[in-house]
Amino acid sequence: MKRIILLAAACAIAVPAFAQNVATVNGKAISQKSLDQFVKLLVSQGATDSPQLREQVKQEMINRQVFVQAAEKAGIAKQDDVQTELELARQGILVRALMADYLQKHKVTDQQIQTEYNKVKQEQAGKLEYKVRHILVADEKTANDLLAQIKGNKAKFEDLAKKNSKDPGSADKGGELGWAPATNYVPPFAQAVTSLKKGDVSDKPVQTQYGWHIIQVEDTRPVEFPPLDQVRPQLEEMLRQQTLADYQKSLRDQAKIQ
Repeated sequence: MKRIILLAAACAIAVPAFAQNVATVNGKAISQKSLDQFVKLLVSQGATDSPQLREQVKQEMINRQVFVQAAEKAGIAKQDDVQTELELARQGILVRALMADYLQKHKVTDQQIQTEYNKVKQEQAGKLEYKVRHILVADEKTANDLLAQIKGNKAKFEDLAKKNSKDPGSADKGGELGWAPATNYVPPFAQAVTSLKKGDVSDKPVQTQYGWHIIQVEDTRPVEFPPLDQVRPQLEEMLRQQTLADYQKSLRDQAKIQ
């Protein structure tokens, strides 16, 4: 009777321990804790915790264990190139975790975001954006011929753009490119735009890597800077990246490298 009681007690102790494992593969246990951590990682990347996800994770972990055991049995882990990949993977994981930990401990503040917003807004003060039309053709002669028609009032800019422009995005709209700062364009085009006044057409064709352009500035207006709430995510991410860059530089500067 005493032996039966002891056996029953041993089973009672063993059941909770066994219940902590979701599966065993050739005697190798896959713990509930490992599964929970895998699920937590997937949830942090956008997945939704559910019985279906947990079953998928369980099967994935079983498959991995089967394959890993086969690789170890075959001596794959001892191969030089595999050892190198394993070490690089370990380093990559540690570096990502280090950066995530640093950002968690050095979060971007509302004051930093406001200060950066004010700075960028001040930099944009006084800058203009332009409402531009253009006609794009393949050669300079064609461009000069079209420009002569425009200057001589023999044809409208919009009509010539629809008929001759090689830019599929604007030709049907009479060459209209809409409102944009000059920095949106390649340098030769941007330089021509900023040199023109409202209503002006370029005195000569402008060459870029796309061909030859006849440019007209229809109108100008001050750049309207977006409100803080609209650009907050971009500013926060920019400051996060700057925080990481400064941290990485400090680590490098403090390291003894010979």
